[in-house]
Amino acid sequence: MQQLRLISGANPDHALDALFINAPLRDYEARPRTNDFTLPVLGMAYIATYAKSKGFNVGVLDAEAHGLGIAETAELVNQTTPRWAAMNLLAPTYEMSARIAARLDPDIAVMVGGHHAKALPERILADPRMSNLRALVIGEGETRVAALLEDEQRRRELPEVRWRDRLLGTTGVGLADARTTAQMLGPDINALPYVDRAFLAQDPYPAPPTAADRRLAHSKPAPHLAAAAIGGHHEANIVGSRGCPYNCTFCGAAWSANRDVKIRVREPENIIGELDALHDRHGVTAFRFVDDLFLGVRDVIYQHMKAFADHGIGERYVWDATGRINVLDRLTDQDLDTLVGNGLREVALGIESGSDRILRAMDKRINAAMTERVARRLLAHGIGVKAYFILGYPGETRDDLDATVRHIRALWEVADRSPADLRASVFEFRPYPGTPVWTTLTKAGHHPDDLLAYGDIDLTANGADESMRQRDEFNFSVGIQFGDVPLDHLRTTLATLTREQHERNRDGLAVA
Repeated sequence: MQQLRLISGANPDHALDALFINAPLRDYEARPRTNDFTLPVLGMAYIATYAKSKGFNVGVLDAEAHGLGIAETAELVNQTTPRWAAMNLLAPTYEMSARIAARLDPDIAVMVGGHHAKALPERILADPRMSNLRALVIGEGETRVAALLEDEQRRRELPEVRWRDRLLGTTGVGLADARTTAQMLGPDINALPYVDRAFLAQDPYPAPPTAADRRLAHSKPAPHLAAAAIGGHHEANIVGSRGCPYNCTFCGAAWSANRDVKIRVREPENIIGELDALHDRHGVTAFRFVDDLFLGVRDVIYQHMKAFADHGIGERYVWDATGRINVLDRLTDQDLDTLVGNGLREVALGIESGSDRILRAMDKRINAAMTERVARRLLAHGIGVKAYFILGYPGETRDDLDATVRHIRALWEVADRSPADLRASVFEFRPYPGTPVWTTLTKAGHHPDDLLAYGDIDLTANGADESMRQRDEFNFSVGIQFGDVPLDHLRTTLATLTREQHERNRDGLAVA
């Protein structure tokens, strides 16, 4: 059946032990998906890959990537009759996940995990739409999911696995000794198998050449890399570490929301092995490190860059990464040259605001002057910058918002005089359960039901507005004004900045 081809990685000749489902951000039967690409579900693919390595037949249904609706997704799951249907629960997609779960055949056991499951387990266990929920897995799931696939009754010996007794209505919690708990909640990431890309619908993917690629094509001595840059790369997303040592108040990765997570960084040789495996198997020549902070600890940067240099990574590949502004601020010019020589093409920075007052409220440990200094130095060394900003943070005034707008335009002006480009990506503030700001908001009187009332906002004019179309998956909101700026003005500002960035992309002034 044609629909079954939407399932990635499964062996169609055998019964499915589990189908991992990435719910759509909205019901695409009501309004079709307009953007062409969505980030791959690497966390889910890691779990599926580990389960496969233990002999289980599993698949991934990325309903967001395929633009599926609620009924269509549930029907597809029911058609494949897996023993388990497993979902990663996120605040914006929880309603979609619950509605899918409610439509599933009662013979299919439901398993959930993700940030939302971790933050609000009792609420989820009590949701009548989750009546067939047989395991709620808190934290990293590779080893415990495989154990559940082997024998559901093992949940009693698995740490941080919860369920609700159907007869008594009480919550069960798995228990284990301290050593087993540590191993299962924080598996050795260097011992995990590389992600099987068969589980990802859109990764690796062909990407058109960027402005940075065109520069590299003229400066790199490796002929094959220059040719790849001119024609565009095959790109893949990759994770280099797990956990984050910072406590940004709005972030689901904040350490205070993840006290069980031990921060771990993959060994350089392990990372390089995956880069080479992706190149050999899929022809990948560009990589995007999407973990919280690949360039977030100075000593780790030095360790990785030495290994990258020893293996000639910069002569063979280009790569983008997330970075921490206060760490990059302490790097020398020689350090930045080393990053460039090792293939660094672009750094994603959480700048968030141009207002120092708001940055303090966010606990970012940076200020606007530091942000501009770091961006200026990166751009001067030929390193592109992807700059993220949040509008409408709690307590934000019009002066704060205006400071952010001025900051973005000042950074664009710096980029216009630099050999690299800066692209700004602007978002409306959204509260996530478990984060420090969630606690602040609920203590201030906001009801969790209101903070979880996510809805999609069509800023695309039904897909006609090209500047907003490619970011349609991010246009959702709880519809609450958290600061002094009315939501309509906030969204007008967001749309204006996004359109200005789109014009810069189109005119070739910024990385597409």
